[in-house]
Amino acid sequence: MEDPELEAIKARVKEMEEEAEKLKEMQSEVEKQMNMTSPTAQGAAFPTIEEKIDADNRSIYVGNVDYGATAEELEQHFHGCGSVNRVTILCDKFTGHPKGFAYIEFGDKDSVATSLALDESLFRGRQIKVMSKRTNRPGISTTNRTRGRSRGRGRGGGGGYYGGYAPRRPRFGRFNRRSWYYSPY
Repeated sequence: MEDPELEAIKARVKEMEEEAEKLKEMQSEVEKQMNMTSPTAQGAAFPTIEEKIDADNRSIYVGNVDYGATAEELEQHFHGCGSVNRVTILCDKFTGHPKGFAYIEFGDKDSVATSLALDESLFRGRQIKVMSKRTNRPGISTTNRTRGRSRGRGRGGGGGYYGGYAPRRPRFGRFNRRSWYYSPY
């Protein structure tokens, strides 16, 4: 006769093996469903660089947009220029409030040239700025930072003295070079 605890352990192991087999079957079904979806649907989730550039060539930037404007109102304003694929109003990621500009993607490139005629037109009582959307190039920054220097104080910041702070010199009179260096120790 075997021990009842050993029997219970064997039964539990058998249950776990059956569950593992069911999970493998479910996983294979999910993989089959993923493979059955069209490649265009998979490509829409992760567009290639060429697709991004093509979308940027069919898009415009709209600045000075009223904060209460909706995507439907912008689509209606630019409806005469061509078919609108997408309207994107950018919002602040912390507050969720609109930033005051938007991007509009059209169905074809000719609509971009037509929409540029609406530059400085009135939308919700504000004069909007319409420009063709530029394509960001990876690795090229357009910010005004100085090369090789980080922002803020501390070791990696500017200056070679005490964590980014340069010592002060006396304002008047003669001074010894050592006298104006601050030493905390």
